[in-house]
Amino acid sequence: MSRPVVIDSQLFARDGGSLQGELLVATLTRVHDLLVDRAGSLTYRVNGRVGPRDRPQLLLEVDGVLSLCCQRCLEVIAYPLQLRSLLEFVDDDADLTQEELEDDSRDFLVNQKALDVVVLIEDEILLALPVAPRHEGCALPGSALESARVSPFSVLASLHGEVE
Repeated sequence: MSRPVVIDSQLFARDGGSLQGELLVATLTRVHDLLVDRAGSLTYRVNGRVGPRDRPQLLLEVDGVLSLCCQRCLEVIAYPLQLRSLLEFVDDDADLTQEELEDDSRDFLVNQKALDVVVLIEDEILLALPVAPRHEGCALPGSALESARVSPFSVLASLHGEVE
């Protein structure tokens, strides 16, 4: 596991804090089961600010490439990760209005005195990855062979013509 980077979410945002760095993919243990290869690294940037209603916010950016397995052809996909998340901190979930709950432009988290940024990044990656990754135009394994075979129904169609 990578070394924790811990911040106070409220203070970091109110001070306009900024963090950036690089994470080795091999250190993101909760993502391992979804990967074909653990090589490489991801770059991240976290910027703090104060948003509407004087609430602390973090803008999280993560970029890099992850090696996922295509669920159709079972080959490797070099999945480009370009994660952008706006996280707004509240004192309590009950403080949110129905309109805010339905707003997809940001996510809400409860304020934390000791927020582990690496764990937060890993959470956001898990949420951003596709459930069943696949290449844009790949076919099922063996489908090229199947289409080359003669359909048994084509023989029946030819017999149908002889009967008449």
